[in-house]
Amino acid sequence: MFAIFLSEEMNPFYQNISSFPTVIFTFFLLLFMLFWGGAVLGLVDVEVLGVPDLDLDVDQTTPDAISGLIMKFGLHGVPITITLSILSLFGWFISYYGMYFLGDYFGAGLLQHVYGLIVFLVALVLSLKITSMIINPLRPLFKKMEQSTEKMVLGQVAVVRTSRVDEGFGEATLEDGGAGLILKVRTGAGDKFSKGDRVVLLEYLSEQNAYRVISEKEFS
Repeated sequence: MFAIFLSEEMNPFYQNISSFPTVIFTFFLLLFMLFWGGAVLGLVDVEVLGVPDLDLDVDQTTPDAISGLIMKFGLHGVPITITLSILSLFGWFISYYGMYFLGDYFGAGLLQHVYGLIVFLVALVLSLKITSMIINPLRPLFKKMEQSTEKMVLGQVAVVRTSRVDEGFGEATLEDGGAGLILKVRTGAGDKFSKGDRVVLLEYLSEQNAYRVISEKEFS
């Protein structure tokens, strides 16, 4: 079954995805595939409740560059990991097929590099627009989820799912009668928890979009 991936027929595919400009999106696509794999295993911290809207004044003289770009292209209101994953996926498809169908017509010299640059810019712009269109209807859902979850989970017991929980890192799973909720959690000064520990959600930290937790024993 996997022999096809090692056959000579796949060489043009591998050459394309490892050549400019597709290789740029290939790198980020693989990076986010590893990220989501690590998130499933509880090895990395992932925001699943969404992120707060960025209330930036367009007349500001020194706005944060990244936040400004996120607002400009309508990419705010959902976790940045989801946004960048979608962006990388569509950028990869557009650049791959842009080079696959027309790349050979420009040979291997300067013209091909110029064409590759054009394909990269077109793929970036189109993937930004497509990503914005996809996440636009999702934004209210994440906002409602964040608000309703904040009210519902305080005082509830959750189980740590990451290797550790401290003041700057950690996630815990809360059973809600369904698939369960994965929440970002943080401890107070000096406290630490490990995977499998039972903690109580004590306070919502809006600036971190996370919950401060204490041990179930201490809460009792």
